[in-house]
Amino acid sequence: MPAQTHDIEDLRVNSRMYDAVIEEIDGRRIRIGQDWLVDWASCNYLGFDLDTEIIEAVEPQLRRWGTHPSWSRMLGSPQIYPQLEERLTELLGAEDVLLLPTISQIHLGVIPALIGRGTLIMESRAHRTIYDGCVFARGQGATMKRFRSGDLEELERLLKEATARPVMVCMDGVNSMTGDIPDLTKYAALCREHDAVLYVDDAHGMGVIGERSPIESSPYGMRGNAIVKHAGESYDNVILVGGFSKAYSSLLAFLALPTAAKNKLKVDAPTYLYSGPSPVASLATVMAGLDVNDKRGDELRGHLYRLTAKLLSHVRGMGVHTLNVHDTPVVEIPISPEHDLIAVSERLWRAGQYVTLAPYPGVPRDEIGFRVQLTAAHTEQHVDDLNAVLTELARDGALRPAVPQQRRPA
Repeated sequence: MPAQTHDIEDLRVNSRMYDAVIEEIDGRRIRIGQDWLVDWASCNYLGFDLDTEIIEAVEPQLRRWGTHPSWSRMLGSPQIYPQLEERLTELLGAEDVLLLPTISQIHLGVIPALIGRGTLIMESRAHRTIYDGCVFARGQGATMKRFRSGDLEELERLLKEATARPVMVCMDGVNSMTGDIPDLTKYAALCREHDAVLYVDDAHGMGVIGERSPIESSPYGMRGNAIVKHAGESYDNVILVGGFSKAYSSLLAFLALPTAAKNKLKVDAPTYLYSGPSPVASLATVMAGLDVNDKRGDELRGHLYRLTAKLLSHVRGMGVHTLNVHDTPVVEIPISPEHDLIAVSERLWRAGQYVTLAPYPGVPRDEIGFRVQLTAAHTEQHVDDLNAVLTELARDGALRPAVPQQRRPA
């Protein structure tokens, strides 16, 4: 077994929080075997997976279109596709939108199609699926470089050195492990200065953060229209990738991009030409989710922010380290190096808490721990119960002490 996968294999064999079979759900509680646990592993940030209005919107679309529109997109798309793309274009404030089933498909098909034999510069903390897309593009002749997350000086040096054109910088929006929000304005300005495209995967920001307003219900902003609008940026030299599998609880993803680039991908991207479309139920839940977002989205985001702030305030108040500095609902908590991740996960399990484990090499060794994802379907009591368990773990030295860091407002 490769050494870099040993820790994950150890979890597969010995942890009940790996590869579990969930037998029943009740709100944001799940049953595994005989044990009921509060689910902090779900990324359904807005609670749309449990929303009655959204669930009831599925059957009418199934009656109209059947269960699956099994044309490849090259051949045809049910009318709901262009309707969704039009609504998303307005929500995101983009020139155009292209829908594909998953973000993984987007990265593997779109990155090589856009870059050709040009230069890719990838953020070190970018999601693994971005890395896979860049490696695939490199295999087809692209040049691939990496820069340390947050190191704008290194990025500028690599942009100046790039000779193979075009050039594209690939990075995360809201980071999937740290919950951190990058300063998109600085990255966008640097890319425009060097005639490079900034390609941003905001899977965890879409639906959660959005445009700022004096009447916003929380620092997340309004409308949940992702990091470009949250930063007050334009889409000049920017391509935004986002998905609906997190906040919108559906199997669908998108690119916000110029119409010319959209048309190019309709010819050059295999994942558009030859792959199957999303199931009708997913298309229906996104359409209904956009309706709910218009009516109740900001209220849900306000509740989500308050729950997240309650958890983070408790964690920081105990002097426990978390990588989250922007109060987003992605909270990774590293454990102390002398403690074992499986043993800590068992303590959480026995206390009725189910989390996402973060082993090496998924995270650096000094960040091994667990991730908590809050959703609008959680309650104040859920957070209180989790805080009580975290207090016990901190008291016993199982959680890594806080390190000095500069916090920035969301």
